[in-house]
Amino acid sequence: MVCKIKTLEVDDKMSDDEDFEKMYPKLNRELREGRTVRLEIRRDMGTESDAKETARKIVKHFTPAITDFIRRCDNIEQAMEIVDYMLKRQEISETEARRIKTQLKENGLRSFGSKKEADHYLKYGIDR
Repeated sequence: MVCKIKTLEVDDKMSDDEDFEKMYPKLNRELREGRTVRLEIRRDMGTESDAKETARKIVKHFTPAITDFIRRCDNIEQAMEIVDYMLKRQEISETEARRIKTQLKENGLRSFGSKKEADHYLKYGIDR
């Protein structure tokens, strides 16, 4: 379907009100009846630091699980260090540490999910 739209060029002049009325009948009627409304449009995109501050407020009480840390690792060795560290701090049990290490050895690092890059929670929220 082809739609032709007449546009006014800067050099085009409307000879009189009749031309305007023919081209824009509804707008002409609104102007004559005084039904116009003045709109003030503001656009505030904020800054990147505003977005990060908002995200910090949202995730203020979010405590990442060990899998969240593992998903940020680049290799299995880093993930093993995370497991040992969490075990040492008694944030995971020995049973859980063994299970995670077995999964790392048998299924690989990405068996815990895709890699979480910087600003992951800003982009996707805390549900992913």
